Amino acid sequence: MKIVQLSPYFYPHLGGVESHVLELSKHLIEKGHEVLVVTTKLEDTKTEDTVEGVPVKRVEPMTTVLSTPILPELNQVLLDEDFDILHSHTPPPLTSFLGVRTAKKKDKPFVLTYHCDLEIPSIFGPLIVALYQRTFGTYTVSRADKVITTTSTYGATSRAVWYKEGEIIPNAVDAQRFHPSNEGEEVRTELGIGDKKMVMYVGRIVYHKGLEYFVRSAKYLDEDDVQYVLVGTGDFRPELEKIIEREGLEDRVMFAGRVSNEKLPKYYAATDVFVLPSVSRLEAFGIVALEAMASSVPVVISDIPGVREVIEEGSHGLLAEPMNSKDIAGKVRTLIENPDMAEKMGRKGRKRVEENFTWSKVAGEIEKVYRSLLTR
Repeated sequence: MKIVQLSPYFYPHLGGVESHVLELSKHLIEKGHEVLVVTTKLEDTKTEDTVEGVPVKRVEPMTTVLSTPILPELNQVLLDEDFDILHSHTPPPLTSFLGVRTAKKKDKPFVLTYHCDLEIPSIFGPLIVALYQRTFGTYTVSRADKVITTTSTYGATSRAVWYKEGEIIPNAVDAQRFHPSNEGEEVRTELGIGDKKMVMYVGRIVYHKGLEYFVRSAKYLDEDDVQYVLVGTGDFRPELEKIIEREGLEDRVMFAGRVSNEKLPKYYAATDVFVLPSVSRLEAFGIVALEAMASSVPVVISDIPGVREVIEEGSHGLLAEPMNSKDIAGKVRTLIENPDMAEKMGRKGRKRVEENFTWSKVAGEIEKVYRSLLTR
């Protein structure tokens, strides 16, 4: 099959959607398909490129509005491409809106993966999102030949896609790269953690990740035994630094900054407990939780739609009440004070990943969707 993956952003822009598109494309190529990623051209990137063996074509944006690239040339670029399937990834929905129109013009199947809802943090945000969804969003979803969501609860509770019968296909993780056999001593030495229990977050340092509640939870734990580590970058870091200083947590919470893809598995190997404290529907799954589970690290994750389905409560990790620092601390303490239980959860988490969330399995499920549309 000739498959176009349409993504608003792609490498070197980093995020869950970009990682998903890259890994999916790589595994589809391994299965013998021709894959092209069409995306927005960012500063200092090539119009035509190859990323980890995946061909990429970038379209020059006219401008960007509310993180949405405006791509007047996208329609013609897609019309000029020869493909069997157009698979688009949203949000934001404008790129997919242009994609579905082109697919219909070419009489080709259009698949939409709905990664998460839109949220705009302003007084007019909900109104803007509602207008956006009722125009571009509804048009796109209603005309898609197949809509994929990553969990059943998220799809059922999303105003954007609940009415459209879709396919539930989860996100995935590279279970060979994130593996219990990785060594973490080098990281612990570099960070100066010593024998302390390492509690880690990985991801963008942005408001909707609930990081203010995460760092505040450190004050409810024994400072001599625990070290919090935040891996990633983002515009919410200055605000977090103020909170850390105000709460007197400078010795308990540290920022590791951006960590390379090569070194990230070692950070998980060094970790005793992983925390994903997200508070928003912008977090629909939590790939980083899978990375921790693949590394046999027990997890504490927010009890919100989508994210909660990554684990079975008490088996692979614990659910924490969103925006509740004391509850996060309590769940972390439970795992630290019960090492046998934590170790058992880590082993079960690894097994859950191997059975449900490998890229070989997930790419195979998406491939089945493509074939079903081409044989109708």
